[in-house]
Amino acid sequence: MKLFDLFGKRTKTQPPREDEKTENTGLLEVYSGMRVEVTGPDDRLLFVAKLLGLRGTQAELHLYSEASVSQESEPLRVRIRGYSDHEKKAVYMEGLITPMPNKIWHVDELTLCRVGNDRAFFRLTTNLDATATMFSGLEMGEKPCKLLNISVGGAGISSQCRYHKGDKFLLKVKLLDDRPASAIFSQVVRVIEKEGALFEYGCQFLELTEEDQEKITQNIFAVQRQKRSRS
Repeated sequence: MKLFDLFGKRTKTQPPREDEKTENTGLLEVYSGMRVEVTGPDDRLLFVAKLLGLRGTQAELHLYSEASVSQESEPLRVRIRGYSDHEKKAVYMEGLITPMPNKIWHVDELTLCRVGNDRAFFRLTTNLDATATMFSGLEMGEKPCKLLNISVGGAGISSQCRYHKGDKFLLKVKLLDDRPASAIFSQVVRVIEKEGALFEYGCQFLELTEEDQEKITQNIFAVQRQKRSRS
């Protein structure tokens, strides 16, 4: 079953093939095949891509999503954020991108800025009504919550219900009025107790296929465009 039907299917992360690994680049945590998100100087998400053809400080970005920057644009200085399956950490880079045909961007002056334990994915701030459905425990059943933010890998929600780290639930939310509600199997990874009997939860999405991730990415782009058109 697909993500927006219900849970999605689990896929295993495969390590990069030997011919995809970097050699003598100085970017030991970076490799061809890494999924990355590209943001502009104003921290606006420009597009999501796969980093390929890594040679020294040059590479290519093959788009997963539509881009919010024109293929006719001049070279642009950007931040590139990915996740290293080798180190299990977020990888932060900078580079100069230039448009090429067939939804490909050339990267030059690729520089590794830092490697951290923080989130690897761009997170879009929201304030949307949602529900969390537990299938066991004291909070079993569908309960209202607020979607505070969302990324390809997870979401932040607030709720008056008391969940615990490791709890799993089905998160349902309608990101856009003209699209069906999303239903995503999620797990609590962080709990923040707020004033007024309110809790905030950091949640990780589970059992996503690459197709599921692309759908989430497309919806995030659509919501971002909608928010910018209203401002």
